[in-house]
Amino acid sequence: MKTLLDCGYQVIPVNPAMAKNDDTLHGQKVYGSLADIPGRIDMVDIFRNSNDAGGVVDEAIAVGAESVWLQVGVVNEEAAQRALDAGLDVAMNVCPLQELPRLDISGPDADDTGGSSNL
Repeated sequence: MKTLLDCGYQVIPVNPAMAKNDDTLHGQKVYGSLADIPGRIDMVDIFRNSNDAGGVVDEAIAVGAESVWLQVGVVNEEAAQRALDAGLDVAMNVCPLQELPRLDISGPDADDTGGSSNL
């Protein structure tokens, strides 16, 4: 998360237990669910086990997120298919921190929205 913040991305952590305590993570307010986040969500980066990832994917679909990334080791084919069927972009078993340099992406593209992307 810190590396993405350092690259200029807006990263919004979601953790129900931390949100109940009004905690912050790397200086960012922690939300209890994706539905609690104000504004548009570009990408949901999922750090859950493969079985639990399906519920997060369903939440991402419900809030209209544009994409989901299931981290290295997180594989849930059924959830990925639900996301694809709903029109989301899907990356699975990969990490944005590894893929962004490979794709020569150094930070958010502010030209299309005038600001940072929500991750």
